[in-house]
Amino acid sequence: MTEITDTWESPQKILVILAHPDDPEFFCGATLARWARAGHEITYLLLTCGDKGFNPATHPEMTPENLCALRPDEQNNAASIIGAKAVHFLDREDGYVVADLKLRRDIVREIRRHQPDILVTCDPQTLFATYGINHPDHRYCGQAVLDAVFPAAGNIAYFPELLIEGFEPHMPKEVWCSLTNQPNTAIDVTETWDIKLKAVLEHKTQVQDAEKLVERFKSRRTEDSTEENPRYEEKFRVVKYG
Repeated sequence: MTEITDTWESPQKILVILAHPDDPEFFCGATLARWARAGHEITYLLLTCGDKGFNPATHPEMTPENLCALRPDEQNNAASIIGAKAVHFLDREDGYVVADLKLRRDIVREIRRHQPDILVTCDPQTLFATYGINHPDHRYCGQAVLDAVFPAAGNIAYFPELLIEGFEPHMPKEVWCSLTNQPNTAIDVTETWDIKLKAVLEHKTQVQDAEKLVERFKSRRTEDSTEENPRYEEKFRVVKYG
């Protein structure tokens, strides 16, 4: 595995672009908490409000409209625990995310607006995850973000209408892809694992059995550690541009 570190010499602006509320915490929450505590500025940009994230068979009283009203508050609470500065939504429809030109342009706009040093998304090549088939929103979000980063975000010739809106080209220095099956770096997040877990539990509409979830998260220790002295990692595929 390539030796890539997150020990930057100065505070970084970090933009996290993922599909749903709870994705930042589940995918890489301990790393985000580590970065926040190191003094880096973290902003979330979520494509949807996660309005389809329920099972009608077990929650017949729930509706997409009601869930969409609940999940942003859960996400704001979780982001506060992580230490993120702000949470923004693009208001795409949950489950119907497509990596088309419109979404690419919208993401380019947000990259130019926020001007991050570091961009975090998910790996679009992950078709299968530990829980089964990876959600298409995750994959298409990652694809749209990578397509926006290169070649569009830093190139004045792409989406010239954004120049009229006042958004000058900007290129992140690094892109960190979470939820990957082909990592090239692993971050030791033992010290912030409990913060990740606490933040995940704020997504109450998504946690059916908190006790089992805690057990599952605590079991994800590295193979070279023990239950008495656990060590935890989060892995990424990192691409550097600068």
